[in-house]
Amino acid sequence: MADFHQNGNIAQFHNLRARPVEELAYELEAFAQTRKITLILPSLYSELEGEALPRILDELAKVPYLHRIVIGLDQADEEQYRHARAFFSRLPQSHVVLWNDSPRMRAIGVRLEALGLAPEEPGKGKNVWTAIGYLIACADSAVMAIHDCDILTYSSEMLTRLVYPVAHPGFSYQLSKGFYPRVGGGKLNGRVTRLLVSPLLIALKKVIGDRDYIDYLRAFRYPLSGEFAMRAGVLPDLRIPSDWGLEIGVLSEAWRNLGPQAVCQVEIADSYDHKHQDMSPQDANAGLNRMSTDICKAIFRKLAADGTVFTNNTFRTLRATYYRTALDLLEAYANDARMNGLTLDRHGEEQAIELFAENIVRAGRIFLENPHETPFIPNWNRVNAADATILPDLRVAAAKDDAEFAP
Repeated sequence: MADFHQNGNIAQFHNLRARPVEELAYELEAFAQTRKITLILPSLYSELEGEALPRILDELAKVPYLHRIVIGLDQADEEQYRHARAFFSRLPQSHVVLWNDSPRMRAIGVRLEALGLAPEEPGKGKNVWTAIGYLIACADSAVMAIHDCDILTYSSEMLTRLVYPVAHPGFSYQLSKGFYPRVGGGKLNGRVTRLLVSPLLIALKKVIGDRDYIDYLRAFRYPLSGEFAMRAGVLPDLRIPSDWGLEIGVLSEAWRNLGPQAVCQVEIADSYDHKHQDMSPQDANAGLNRMSTDICKAIFRKLAADGTVFTNNTFRTLRATYYRTALDLLEAYANDARMNGLTLDRHGEEQAIELFAENIVRAGRIFLENPHETPFIPNWNRVNAADATILPDLRVAAAKDDAEFAP
């Protein structure tokens, strides 16, 4: 993907293969002397048993510029928490495993519920939100990065390139988003981005007209990537979605709070592969079936907040426009895959398009029936205003869990 294209909406940083990544890492070491960098890893316990996370830790062990690594651990009992502490102990950097299911962390959740500020459902959004709260409570980092724990092709270069634009004191960017080609196992992957988000944004532009927000989202080469970094000053006002619209939600928050000049995207890998979600066509609350609905709702909510009026007729027209656009793009994807010697399941992809088309209408119906739905977790500024002891108590709870189960 070595090119130098700029779309004019957000800055794009490419890997032009003209500079060794070691030079970037060396500079980050210097920047980190005064701008400490923390990495957040949202992890399910089950990912400790997969093949991706051990490689990720091996690569992270080589990174000299990290101040701290915060691991948010979900779906773990006491024995599993002990195992997780031992599993991550190989990291040479300062690190903490946040046991999100511990009695102390659950007690904080009860206090949040009493205030009406608790996340509505468990999941990656709640995990990331809790880790961000811990980072804010520590008050010692200038830059935060996040990436998933299921990246099969992980390299420390991904983190270095992701962090560099927001850690460089001479750059003004507040948020950096990673992009890469979704290719792995001889296949063209990235179905939700290719078959839903890209054609949906094109269809929206045709149906409702020009919107700066649509142009902004279309500027991202891979808007659903789970890799992003931002300056810590942004975090207290960041609203994290509690559903599967996390990545689109964060980009929307950046649009609301920062504006496009403070946002950039950076090429972090030549190829990328991770755990693939099932389509789950028979279960609207699982897999890519649910993810596609949540992503559509996130986009519709943001456009409505910017003044777009939606009706049932709008969504019916949008479905038809999307369906034709997606099929046209599928032809290009199929030819691209063939030219590059990759496989693409044409029948399966058309089935996915049909499912996504129905979910556009479904998401629209849910939106119209409940336009006041607020799936965002309250930002930490609001939590702090409601109870200024929550953040320090979150840090204390994590420290006590760590001390109690220390070997």
